[in-house]
Amino acid sequence: MGIQTGFHAPDGAAHFLGFRKARNGSTEVIYDDGVSRRMIWRVANPRVNEAHLSDALRHAVSAIKVVPALISEMGKRAISLERVGA
Repeated sequence: MGIQTGFHAPDGAAHFLGFRKARNGSTEVIYDDGVSRRMIWRVANPRVNEAHLSDALRHAVSAIKVVPALISEMGKRAISLERVGA
């Protein structure tokens, strides 16, 4: 079974979290609130475990405050993020 790379809030809210590979090979995490806010972070470790990343996103998107939950979930898994986009 493959790893899921994008998640929508289960409560019907428009929140989206996902990850992708950038052109330079780095992994990026994307957050979109469905209205006006999009944020992008670069994963500091180029060899991040994608299963751990996917699990962190799945847990974070279910929270009421998605971005703070994302930061917390990444910290629990020792995944460092660098903000790169608005």
